[in-house]
Amino acid sequence: MKKAIFPFAFLLISFTAFAQEAEIKFDEKLAKSLNADEYGMKKYVFCLLKSGTNTTASKEETSKLFEGHMANINKLAKEGKLVVAGPFMKNDRNYRGIYIFNVETVAEAETLVATDPAIKAKLLEAELTPWYCTAALQETVKIHEKIARTKM
Repeated sequence: MKKAIFPFAFLLISFTAFAQEAEIKFDEKLAKSLNADEYGMKKYVFCLLKSGTNTTASKEETSKLFEGHMANINKLAKEGKLVVAGPFMKNDRNYRGIYIFNVETVAEAETLVATDPAIKAKLLEAELTPWYCTAALQETVKIHEKIARTKM
């Protein structure tokens, strides 16, 4: 019986030590730098991009406006104001893409949306709503830079 208990006790102690070693510790400096609350969360503004009312723009005009749209996305991301942006795949709801703005109010997000040439030209329409999510989401842009072989 003693022989059976020893290996079990050894495994239990080893597992407990490993679990404690693997435990992630709170990083107060990082939490503060990301404006995280006590849960590691913060406010953002979620933006749903839909097809706009401008259906008469030429292909050339649309192409130029979307070049400006992409340039604006990159600018806002570099400024830390935009933490996620991306298009939806083809769908029957006229959903075109999303933005997640690193701001606390819809009013702040409205000023950022107003800088998008495709929205100004009404090729896209923005629907904004407050959103609560992990403060770590802000790190997405930094990580993306490390994994994107081709830059936009």
